[in-house]
Amino acid sequence: MTAVAKAKKITLEKAKQVGCPASAGRFLRLSDVMATTGLGRSTLYRMIANETFPRQHQLTARSIGWWEKDVADWLQRQRNGCPQA
Repeated sequence: MTAVAKAKKITLEKAKQVGCPASAGRFLRLSDVMATTGLGRSTLYRMIANETFPRQHQLTARSIGWWEKDVADWLQRQRNGCPQA
């Protein structure tokens, strides 16, 4: 691993520890979304099916994630009293 790659890896790890998203944003895993919203797994998937919560994105063959900004925007709309996705 090059010194530049090590520096980038350290920076990303540190950013994740302190909760700073990268400039392009980051993906939240299901457990992060559940913790952030306070919603359970089945409730989230029901809301996705009803199009009242942002859809997840396929990251790899066996993993999914939500853009942090999409979840944050949804939370803000809930606070403002506009429940539409």
